[in-house]
Amino acid sequence: MSFRVGFATVDITPPIGTKKAGWLKFDTTSISDTILDPLYARAAVLQANSGQIAFITLDILSIRWTQVNNIRKRIEEVTEFPGSNILIAATHNHAGPATANLGDARRDESYLQTLEDGAVDAFQKAIKNMQEAEIGFGHTFEWNIAYNRRVVMRDGTVRMKGTFTDLNSLYLEGPIDPEVAIIAFRSLTGEKMGVIVNFACHPIHHGGDTVISSGFPGALAREMKRRGWPQTLFLNGANGNLSHGDPTGVNEAKNQEEASRALAEDAERVIAVLEYVEDPVLCSVSTTVKLPFRKITEAELKGTTFGAQRAVEHEDTSMYERDIPITVKKIKKRKFNLAEIQAFLIDQLAIVAIPAEFFVENGLIIKERTYPLHTLIASPANGMVGYVPHKDAFIRGGYETTFSGWSRLAPTAADLIIDEAINLLRKFKN
Repeated sequence: MSFRVGFATVDITPPIGTKKAGWLKFDTTSISDTILDPLYARAAVLQANSGQIAFITLDILSIRWTQVNNIRKRIEEVTEFPGSNILIAATHNHAGPATANLGDARRDESYLQTLEDGAVDAFQKAIKNMQEAEIGFGHTFEWNIAYNRRVVMRDGTVRMKGTFTDLNSLYLEGPIDPEVAIIAFRSLTGEKMGVIVNFACHPIHHGGDTVISSGFPGALAREMKRRGWPQTLFLNGANGNLSHGDPTGVNEAKNQEEASRALAEDAERVIAVLEYVEDPVLCSVSTTVKLPFRKITEAELKGTTFGAQRAVEHEDTSMYERDIPITVKKIKKRKFNLAEIQAFLIDQLAIVAIPAEFFVENGLIIKERTYPLHTLIASPANGMVGYVPHKDAFIRGGYETTFSGWSRLAPTAADLIIDEAINLLRKFKN
């Protein structure tokens, strides 16, 4: 069997009036009243002599593991494609419907079936669209879209979305991941078929308003289509502490259209020099890890730990008082948080799927320690366990480490995920 690939896109735009979960608050301003641009489920199915893998990307904030498994099971039933070989990722778009409980924003149950149906439909259509193809991989670097959003203050704490207009600011806590990775597919006669783009940055445009939008990942797909690429899937990277606003004030934040054009230009530069192959090695492995919850102290419950930063978008912190009892009850019942770590191999290219808002430092460690494989991070994918900061971030605090339903794991969770990811990739080396 020669290498074959199929793409498909299915509209999953929610109706006006659907609840949003762009920010943590939920009130009448969180009900959508405008569709700026449509949301999609996008699928890419790859089959070679060595194996088969597939990607589904969704223009939403996150997807629960239970939904991931529902989608995989349904796909297996109708196509016989192994569900364990499917990576299902949210673009982490903050301008979509409420697909999970987040603070006062409760998931919109009426939309979840639409989401699952769209993902399954896209996959089935991608299978039907499969044709012989060749694949190429390349990458470049982009420094003017994403910025580390954690500013270290003189008292040793961190402010998420801090700025250097505050004279108590000292420095940015960490790096970014500037890599823009491109996987391109074309027919054996040279026609453009589709691309997968991997880049790490929070898509938070229109998160706090009443607009439904697919954010810069959706804008990127439209821009790539304008440039002749009919299908584009966006895999976000380790973006947990990255955003499009520059805390230093040196660079003006790009809107979603500007960000998409910059990424499309990066992609075209890479594609222009790609070398393609017709029979890549395709492999998939996965494991499930038990992640420990945070130690529940009185200071954690009250938000008085060193550097705690509650509710960054508005002053009302009462949602924490409503959310924390629910979170504590879940922690006492479950004891630990299960998380699936998945890895794909495409020749010497590896893709690790992490179900979290994974800090960039964590992703860079995996990339470095798995060399000579060229490793990419897909996050959030195959579920969502909330923020997973690097261990040292807990020393300074900040919004992402402050105890809540979306930051409930122990500081050791990052190292456990890193170790499991590296162990998975070692199987490829062998």
